[in-house]
Amino acid sequence: MFKNFERKFKRDDLGSTAPSYTDDLATTKGLREFFVKLGGASYSGGLYRTVHSTEVDMWNQRIWGAFPQYASVTLCFGYDWLGSVFAIDFGRSVDGEPGVLMFEPGTGEVLEIPASIITFHDEELLDLEFSEAALIGSFFEKWVHSGGAIPARSECVGYKKPFFLGGRDELENLGLIDINVYWHLTGQLIRQTQGLPEGTPVNLKLD
Repeated sequence: MFKNFERKFKRDDLGSTAPSYTDDLATTKGLREFFVKLGGASYSGGLYRTVHSTEVDMWNQRIWGAFPQYASVTLCFGYDWLGSVFAIDFGRSVDGEPGVLMFEPGTGEVLEIPASIITFHDEELLDLEFSEAALIGSFFEKWVHSGGAIPARSECVGYKKPFFLGGRDELENLGLIDINVYWHLTGQLIRQTQGLPEGTPVNLKLD
């Protein structure tokens, strides 16, 4: 389990070294093994990172603040260099196991991935087309080669102006930011603009 993933994605030294696992996370197939083997790690130079078991509640609260409709039915397990978060969706089943969701702060969208936490890592991320769509590795390489800093574990490369406010998918629209600050600010923007037709004038308030 997760051996295929670890063969393709090389662990780097940007992750946590503390053991990761608590008994209350052993309710889903593969979840205990995931946190024991992969929890708190960083892969491919910061392209993809896994959540440490002690950080699960913190990550859940970040996501639920932006997408309250998913409160208490999701469990976060990973995130990428752009701050997008991957979570188990207990409200949706894929081959008898909870499915995976991808929360994108830049677009304000939630994407359903037809995989479990096991097949997401051992099958889907091994597919070049899916891996590129999920982690946008080519854009990560452009960011780094242009002189952009590799984000620390507590950081991400966020969009200065998110897509849902008219931002563009360009290097000039990217910036290194504390990931907690990014989700806090972007989460408020997502909540205040969710469901509005494109082009609707909004008076945004941030706390």
